[in-house]
Amino acid sequence: MALNRREFFKTTALGTTGLALTPSFNQLLAAPADGVASAPHRFVFVRKSNGNLTNQFGLPSFSAEELKKHKEKEAFEVGLDKHELPGWLNALDGHKENMTILHGISMSVSGGGHYSYSGCMGAYKAGRNILSNIKRATIDFELAKLFPSPFGHIEMSLAVPHGRDHRTGIVSGYSAPAPKQRNYCYADPMTAYNELFKSVTNTDEVASDNALLSYLHGQESQRLNGLDGDERLKISDQVDSLQSIRDRNTKVAALGDVITEHLPEIDPIHANGGSDATLPQKQAAYTDIIVSALASGLTNVVTYTIDDLGTDITSLPENDEKTNIHAVGHGQGGRSAFIRDVIKTHHMKQVKTLVTKLKAIPEGRGTMFDNTTIIYMPETGSGHHGPDTEAPMVIMSGKNSKLDIAGRYIRLPFHGTEGHKTLSNWYTTLLNTYGNPIKHYGDLDLTMQRNRLSQEGAIDQLML
Repeated sequence: MALNRREFFKTTALGTTGLALTPSFNQLLAAPADGVASAPHRFVFVRKSNGNLTNQFGLPSFSAEELKKHKEKEAFEVGLDKHELPGWLNALDGHKENMTILHGISMSVSGGGHYSYSGCMGAYKAGRNILSNIKRATIDFELAKLFPSPFGHIEMSLAVPHGRDHRTGIVSGYSAPAPKQRNYCYADPMTAYNELFKSVTNTDEVASDNALLSYLHGQESQRLNGLDGDERLKISDQVDSLQSIRDRNTKVAALGDVITEHLPEIDPIHANGGSDATLPQKQAAYTDIIVSALASGLTNVVTYTIDDLGTDITSLPENDEKTNIHAVGHGQGGRSAFIRDVIKTHHMKQVKTLVTKLKAIPEGRGTMFDNTTIIYMPETGSGHHGPDTEAPMVIMSGKNSKLDIAGRYIRLPFHGTEGHKTLSNWYTTLLNTYGNPIKHYGDLDLTMQRNRLSQEGAIDQLML
């Protein structure tokens, strides 16, 4: 169920929806964090559905030997500067020095199938994504802790649940701030625009929100009198949460000038949920909002579900059969491979926009992109129902990246063999590289365990 902002404030703050100001509520409404670095590293996770077919991630200019290794899933590396990219990646041809095609990471820890829900971000099997299945804070929230910002982590989504035409407003997301807690996300570009930038676009609404927050804070504070035990702890947490939102709003207000400088333009077609907007229009609007949110300092970590099996792709101009993502996954219509490439081509147009716009924004002695990593990843492995033994990714990283991966096609050892690396290893690498020395993040892989193969820790070869 989508809630408007006022309803969410009132019902959640008073505990009547069952959310009771949990950390997921704090993150949705942007609980602040202290100690923001002057040049933080930024992460954009772009999640896509239907898997990434491994053959579509090979390079057309592979030598015979390289092609043999690719087909037989043997580990090797090549420089992208010496190779031609697949057609769907051509939009990024001018940025090959920043590109990594990372092959060989498995997703068996989170599982294949139609959906992984929060599992692909937390390296665990989420099942139907009921709260009890959410084992830990997802990787995006963990990285947001390392690079604090007023909004912490921001989630946006073009996912559409089965039986729905589209979603609007503030809805349930896929990331998780903590075990057994679900994040919330912006389901349409206009909602994201209105909520993220209202400190400069709608000051009257901000003043109204602040007055409501002050009232609720006072009311809940009074309820503490005479309480003890669990009930006092519950109300105390609500008071603290309300105060954190008030503190957040103060920090956002201080960014007024820079928010105004980077304020995106949003087409009126996105008003009222954007039901008349095409999918490319929605994707482009979200991309502009992501750039602006990063550039204005509102957040350093964004997770963007760019599509799922329910996302309507009939407005893609190349989709003359008006097929859907689910049918494409099952190879229906005779042009499924072509439509898969079409879908990814449109995705890469948005990644290119992210890269080029961030490269155009000065930061320090370079640009904002120098301190940015974009990870384009499948939700469920290498196909519609998996297999989850492979999950090809495209990574775009700036020159200040602490990963040693840029400009290369990297294939790691295949699943279940010596040296294989899982999604858990990949996320452990990100955390270790950027300041969290955790021994191992995520679940262990059962096949690796059965084969008595080492699987804990970061991927050393990807680190500087």
